[in-house]
Amino acid sequence: MKNDVTSLRRLKTIEGHLRGVIRMVEEDAYCIDVIRQIQAVEAALNKVSSQILENHLNSCVITAVRGSDKKERERVLKEITEVFDTANKV
Repeated sequence: MKNDVTSLRRLKTIEGHLRGVIRMVEEDAYCIDVIRQIQAVEAALNKVSSQILENHLNSCVITAVRGSDKKERERVLKEITEVFDTANKV
């Protein structure tokens, strides 16, 4: 994966937000407030994950599908299936 500046910036922002959630727990903040902040972090991570997946589909997967190596096509498509299977288990 290329070093996607936008994704990296978002992840660093999420990292700061997560540190804020940790502080809230350390300071015994109201549980519902903590949960809402955790949900915001989860939503932000999901957005970054979707952007990275879109980038992967538009680069690595397209390259493999257009290529002549059948095993590489199968490998890349299997990876995508595994990602979705893992996401559905959570």
